[in-house]
Amino acid sequence: MELKDTVAIVTGGNGGLGRCICEALAGKGCKIIVVYAQSRGEGEEVVAALKSGGVDSMALQCDVANSAQIDQLVETTMKQFGRIDILVNDAAYNKWIPFQDLDGLTLDEWDKMLAINLTGPMMAIKATAPIMRSQGHGRIVNIGSVAGLYPGGSSIPYAVSKAGLIHLTRCMSVGLAPDILVNCIAPGYLEGTRASANLDEAYRERAARSSLLQHPAEKTDVADQVVSFCRSDSITGQTLVMDAGGFFH
Repeated sequence: MELKDTVAIVTGGNGGLGRCICEALAGKGCKIIVVYAQSRGEGEEVVAALKSGGVDSMALQCDVANSAQIDQLVETTMKQFGRIDILVNDAAYNKWIPFQDLDGLTLDEWDKMLAINLTGPMMAIKATAPIMRSQGHGRIVNIGSVAGLYPGGSSIPYAVSKAGLIHLTRCMSVGLAPDILVNCIAPGYLEGTRASANLDEAYRERAARSSLLQHPAEKTDVADQVVSFCRSDSITGQTLVMDAGGFFH
């Protein structure tokens, strides 16, 4: 798909990885909706940087676990830009809860992680897919985690939510074909993100040096892969692990 003048919604676009994704898509000519949940200042900072480079962009608040707010996000985007071509589901929530700490695995934490990391992307896809179908094309990229492919990561609910997102990717690729392509990226440990900041320090140190390449995955590489998925006309339903050579599937 040609990306120039397309409109991309990036949830979590104010975060460390989200900002890289916004910049990478903007570099290919996309107009960018930077979606933030609470950090309005960060969202507007990303937009200001994009606009300084001549990119048509706006920041919108949305709790992705709230269906009414997702509907409002889509409505506002359509009023402003008249189209939606790309959805990147990057917004996520994690909390460090060791797998053995079942007392720390509360129902509230379980519900919150699944709501933001899995139900939110599903609702965002449902809200944007009819518009993409009416246009005859669309690209959806989910940001998963290598934790969704093996029992690891910050907590059991985080790992389960990302496993669900990976399978949601497969299922939506079937449901939305042939007009809309749906893919997923499963990063390993990344530095400079809220998710990595929430990890135990000892876990971060192990993750940074345990891969074959002896360093964390790069946010810019993940962002470039988002662009590649959006440009491709031949890939759908796939999950690509980007973890500097730590896990193989």
